[in-house]
Amino acid sequence: MILRDLAYLKLLAREYPSVKEASSEIINLTAIQGLPKGTEYFFSDLHGEHEAFIHLLRSSSGIIREKIKETFGYVIPEEEQEALANLIYYPENALRQQDNTGKATDEWKRINIYRLVEICKVVSSKYTRSKVRKKLPEEFAYIIDELLHVDYKGENKRVYYSEIIRSIIDIHIADKFLIALCHLIQNLTIDSLHIIGDIFDRGPRADLIMNELMQFHDVDIQWGNHDISWMGAATGNRACICNVLRIAISYNSFDVLEDGYGINLRPLSMFAANVYKHDPCTRFVPHILDENIYDVVDPGLVAKMHKAVAVMQFKIEGQIIRRHPEYQMDGRRLLEQVDFEHGTVKVDGKTYKMLDMSLPTVDPKDPLKLTAEEEELLHTLRLSFTHSQLLHKHVKFLYSHGAMYKSCNQNLLYHGCIPMKEDGTFDTMELFGISYSGKGLMDIIDKLVQSAYFLPEGNPDKAVARDFMWYLWCGEKSPVYGKDKMTTFEHYFIEDKNTYKEVMNPYYQLSIQEEYCDKILEEFGLPTKNSHIVNGHVPVKIKDGETPVKAGGKLYIIDGGLSKAYQSKTGIAGYTLIYNSRHLALAEHKPFCRGKENTPKVTIVEKMKKRIMVGDTDLGAELMEKIRDLKELVNAYREGVLKEKIY
Repeated sequence: MILRDLAYLKLLAREYPSVKEASSEIINLTAIQGLPKGTEYFFSDLHGEHEAFIHLLRSSSGIIREKIKETFGYVIPEEEQEALANLIYYPENALRQQDNTGKATDEWKRINIYRLVEICKVVSSKYTRSKVRKKLPEEFAYIIDELLHVDYKGENKRVYYSEIIRSIIDIHIADKFLIALCHLIQNLTIDSLHIIGDIFDRGPRADLIMNELMQFHDVDIQWGNHDISWMGAATGNRACICNVLRIAISYNSFDVLEDGYGINLRPLSMFAANVYKHDPCTRFVPHILDENIYDVVDPGLVAKMHKAVAVMQFKIEGQIIRRHPEYQMDGRRLLEQVDFEHGTVKVDGKTYKMLDMSLPTVDPKDPLKLTAEEEELLHTLRLSFTHSQLLHKHVKFLYSHGAMYKSCNQNLLYHGCIPMKEDGTFDTMELFGISYSGKGLMDIIDKLVQSAYFLPEGNPDKAVARDFMWYLWCGEKSPVYGKDKMTTFEHYFIEDKNTYKEVMNPYYQLSIQEEYCDKILEEFGLPTKNSHIVNGHVPVKIKDGETPVKAGGKLYIIDGGLSKAYQSKTGIAGYTLIYNSRHLALAEHKPFCRGKENTPKVTIVEKMKKRIMVGDTDLGAELMEKIRDLKELVNAYREGVLKEKIY
């Protein structure tokens, strides 16, 4: 036996010190392999819509409602099924309402405990008893375990079951018990959660989404360009700081900044009110999709703040582009293309009239230079971002649970694209004198993103990586952006809408063909048969006849517009892709409306040829490897290479 292997077996022996314990674990792991795979949920482009997302998470995108119908469809009326669903989604609110209306009687509690236990049995049936026990709330673990495994055939057991429920009610813990059952059902329905990017921006409270994700038992994140922008802001990148402020202000999302992350905006509001005192800033009036709850700001002042931060952003972006000629973005230093005498700007060789020439902080002789007041303001804002404890808690979670891509159970997950040329070859990007493409490009970018946050201040590589975070936000070859340019400046200052056009990377046309999906899957080491690509970033416009299923079912684009900003374009409110042991299904979301029925429409889009068991998954491969190791350990004990510890 190789010494390295023996050293590993010695470590394994600490956990399994005898043949009996190692053999028991082999039996346990082998049994788990024979269970149906857990249900995976895929979400994309949440964009701060916390209420809609949390509802989808708690309702399992309509699957809990389906389980209720399957279990009680012929027993209780539709109205009671809906009430039971709402109890599961929001148990605290439902109990409060029942108390307020005097309907929370002992009989109501008894009936609902019974119904919740039945739903619990259904959603836990694909798990081992030990796995379910690990998910049980500690306070009620024994009671719930007993109720889930009662044999109703015997009269004594039925009496025992009834006595447990009666006792729960008699000692006044029924409310807590109901809440615990509801949370358990939510927990059991979704086995793992994949977030395909863009948690942040546009919607009101991305911070509350992050809080929810951090409490979830199994979640991974594939970064989107909006996530990268916030991560860049947390590193102290001033362009990213201006960008997240600009977007939040433009969508009136002050709650996420001030109440969520404690960003002090008073210096910005004072600066903007002074500099643009007599400027109505009509090109910068915010989109009011959500009213602020905690921080109500005058729309006129918001427009001034919006303009102030946008101008600073264009200056800093120009400075980054000038520092990095390798970005090949010189044409985007548009403040330098403004003719202040004639009130025009040159974009891509054409001259356009500027809609707004009130730029008091821009020096025509050196347009990218920040004023002393802007420098001081940005220093203050940077301190707010780099010292926000909650922001860094969330960003560290994005790092620990996130990556540029993930390969999982023959599904390749990434937010935007794998940059390609028109001829179908992978586009290259030169970094540190080396050309990267395809998987290699995604891997090196992943390392740069890590370096931007974790390298110590003063390290020159950190400065390069920090600047690159901004490039990932809007650069032509950025996999999380995937367009030739970002026309923010044109939207603010030019009337001609032809200048607003952002040309998509060839990937988006090529990937709807099976041969190019196969090419991408092979690049990432996945088989072309029965594998899928799942990504978001580009809203699917259902009302224009588009479909999220492309390339003969090999590509799923699941950004359907959870963000309110997109729903007028898409016609719906996004998708959840659901992958269980029997099929792939798409849940089509309705625009979320508090207090109304929001159950998505679930459609099966691909049936598995045979039921997928744990042994067929990535987890199954890990379990098989552990089984092999345990068998080696057993042999080592039996051959006397290692000594058992028998007590």
